[in-house]
Amino acid sequence: MATEILAPMPGTIINILVNEGDEVLEYQEVIILEAMKMENAIPTPDAGKIKEIKVKVDDKVATNQVLMVLE
Repeated sequence: MATEILAPMPGTIINILVNEGDEVLEYQEVIILEAMKMENAIPTPDAGKIKEIKVKVDDKVATNQVLMVLE
């Protein structure tokens, strides 16, 4: 069962800390999102493997946009 990691707010992707296929722990930080001049670390909701990364560095994202898919 896949889990989507969503953007909690609009902003810009400034760093992606994992690659597709990486195993991650619950609450591990996977993306750094800059919003309102603040860096926000986006964690995983569950442990699993990164199935797909749907954004790249410098992408502008909207609230609730899918950033990654975790399986």
